[in-house]
Amino acid sequence: MKALIIAVAFALSLFTGISQEKPQDKPKEKTSCPMHEQHKASQEDQHHQGVIDRGDQVMGFSHEKTAHHFRLYADGGAIEADANDADDAASRDAIRTHLGQIAKMFAAGEFSAPMLIHEQNPPGTEEMKRLRATIQYSLENTERGARLRITTKNSEALDGVHKFLRFQIADHQTGDATEMTKVP
Repeated sequence: MKALIIAVAFALSLFTGISQEKPQDKPKEKTSCPMHEQHKASQEDQHHQGVIDRGDQVMGFSHEKTAHHFRLYADGGAIEADANDADDAASRDAIRTHLGQIAKMFAAGEFSAPMLIHEQNPPGTEEMKRLRATIQYSLENTERGARLRITTKNSEALDGVHKFLRFQIADHQTGDATEMTKVP
């Protein structure tokens, strides 16, 4: 746990420095290396593996045994997780517990779990924190897990929710639609 805290603190210090750089201050990326694209892909693979490893630890269930989905709706969106195996009651119950905790945390403006998983403050969380009184979180159990519905009538909060969900889709590499879809 101590190593995780140190890693998070180190990552935060890096991201703080990066966010303060101006585009003109950044050195131009060197592409003379014939292996440039492979190095870049390797870094992206390492980041994604880190998201998986940290996610398993923070969420309390395995990415390999479950499927995550993030949905964007006109009134907000949803975070869904299901056990891949219908007989995997342990994963199903862990999903329900985790998303129940997330609903309470998000409603209180607490977004430390996504920050720990992604090693950065996901886009949209500042709006979701500030406008938390205008956002509702409701947990729905599904056959193999749960769905956390996020709804709001506030346009600025809605924009924050959509930014947050789009980031999740990209960083978890779920392949979910990044445009609004119809509520099932």
